[in-house]
Amino acid sequence: VFYLFSQLHCVPLLHRTSSVLSKLLYALPNSPLQYPIQGYTVRSLISIDLKCAGTRELSIESSSLVFLNELLAKVSYTSSIYHINTGDLGIVTFVFLCPSDIQSQVTILTKTFLRYPQLKVLLASIQQFYPNITVIIADDSLEPERISGKNIQQYIMPPAQGWFAGRNLAVSQVITKYFLWVDDDFIFTQNTKIEEFLKVMEAVPELDVVRTYRKLLNRQNYIATCEPGSSGCLIRKYGETFHPLPDFPKCSFTHGVVNFFLARTDAVRRVGFDPQLQRVGHSEFFMDGLGLMMVATCKDVEVGHQRKTKENNNPRYQEFRKPKNIGGFKSQLHYFKNHLKCVRYSFKASE
Repeated sequence: VFYLFSQLHCVPLLHRTSSVLSKLLYALPNSPLQYPIQGYTVRSLISIDLKCAGTRELSIESSSLVFLNELLAKVSYTSSIYHINTGDLGIVTFVFLCPSDIQSQVTILTKTFLRYPQLKVLLASIQQFYPNITVIIADDSLEPERISGKNIQQYIMPPAQGWFAGRNLAVSQVITKYFLWVDDDFIFTQNTKIEEFLKVMEAVPELDVVRTYRKLLNRQNYIATCEPGSSGCLIRKYGETFHPLPDFPKCSFTHGVVNFFLARTDAVRRVGFDPQLQRVGHSEFFMDGLGLMMVATCKDVEVGHQRKTKENNNPRYQEFRKPKNIGGFKSQLHYFKNHLKCVRYSFKASE
C-alpha cells in the first residue's frame, strides 16, 4: 500500500538560507539496515512523475510486486502553489502484509536444565497450535536426553553452563526476523496467539520487544527511572507502564518484561545476555538494554504456566536454581557494569 500526500512548509524570511526540505531523511528499517533517502525537489507549478489526481492522498494496493512497480512508475505530481520559499513535502508509506506462514517469520526459543517432563509438555502444546514452527532448545542438563520431533533443534551444551549462556546460544541460531522466548515450564493455550504479537511488531518498526501481560507475573513488568537529585540511582517501578502504543490501545510502552516475549532478532543480538549470570536472571537483560531497545507489553496474548507436581519436581534442579550468595554477586555485577550507585524498588499498592 502506497500513500502520498503533500504538505506546505513556508520558511520564514529569516531562515531563507535553510529549508525543511534540505533535512536528510532516513528510511525506518524493518531489517537491520537503515538508510538515508532524499526525494525529488518539485519546483512551483512544475510537474514530475507522481500523479495524485487532484487529491492530497493516494493509495495503491497490489499483491504483485511487478504490477505495483509498474503503477508507481506512472504516478506523477504537480505543485500547484507558488512561493519563492515554499516546497512540498511528500510522505511515502509502504505497508506489507505478513505471510500467512508464521514459521517464516518467527522461531520459538527455550532453555532447559533438568526439566524434561516440563519441556515435553511445552513442546506438545506448541505442536498442537503451531505444528510447522521451528523450536530451538539450548540444553545444559547434567545428563542430556535427546529430544526429537518435527522442526525441533536441540543444542547440547556443557553441563550447567547457565541461563544466559543458553539464551545466547539459542539466539545465535535464529534465522528468522523474530523469535518468541518461552520458559521450558510454560504451556501454549488457545489464547497464545503469536500472530497478535507479530501484528504489533510489523506495524511499529521501532519496537524491539513485545510481551504479554499477566497479573500473575506483573511484578516482572517495570519501568526504570533516574532518582531525582541522586546521581547513579535507579528506581524500578514494578507493574507500571508508559503511554499506550499508537493504534494499539491494549499495548503500552515499558522497560522490562517477563520471560515470554516476541523480539526482533537483530535488536536482541546487539544487547546480548551476560553469560556470567548462570542461574537466576530475568530483568538483567532489559536493564542492560535500557536506551538500546524499545519494549512494549500487550494484554491480548496469554500463555499458561505448568503446575509443579511430584512427577515433574527435580530436587537437583532446585539446588542449582537458588545457589547461596547469588544475590550479592548479581548486585555487584549489575551495579558495576551499568555504572549504578543504587537501585530502589517501587511496587503498586495493589501488589
